Amino acid sequence: MNLRRLLKHAVAPGWMTRRAFPAEALRAIESAVRDLERRHAGELRFVVEGGLPFQHLWREATARERALEVFSQLRVWDTERNNGVLIYLQLIDRRVEILADRGINAKVPQPEWDAVCRQMESMFRAGAFLKGVLQAVDSIGRLLERHFPAAPDQGSTALNELPDRPLLL
Repeated sequence: MNLRRLLKHAVAPGWMTRRAFPAEALRAIESAVRDLERRHAGELRFVVEGGLPFQHLWREATARERALEVFSQLRVWDTERNNGVLIYLQLIDRRVEILADRGINAKVPQPEWDAVCRQMESMFRAGAFLKGVLQAVDSIGRLLERHFPAAPDQGSTALNELPDRPLLL
């Protein structure tokens, strides 16, 4: 077990997440997700977790392992068209993971998701949390538009199976 990491997560106050993502930033992200989902047939969910739960730290879980758990808990995989995408941000470690359901993963290779993750992490290191997320949402939207364009008659009546509002854990 990495004691330094454990302490960092244990003493991280909840306000750190709210400082990085205040209410107005959450509204901007929600709006960007909602607007983007009108242009493609994908479902996007954004989740920020400040410190990891103790059991994850004890077993030295990676951000990817935690993202897989969150992906399952939030049922991002349970969309009608297998078109869910999770952007998971582990704030204390500043790690980003993007997970996509099998319908999307069949068409979008992992290096494209990884490039978006690294771009976000770079922005976060500079303290530009909102800008990093909005750029990522736009990049993911372009990928989904290319591989999963909205049906011509979809418009604003598209099925919205996942909440657009960001989730802070």
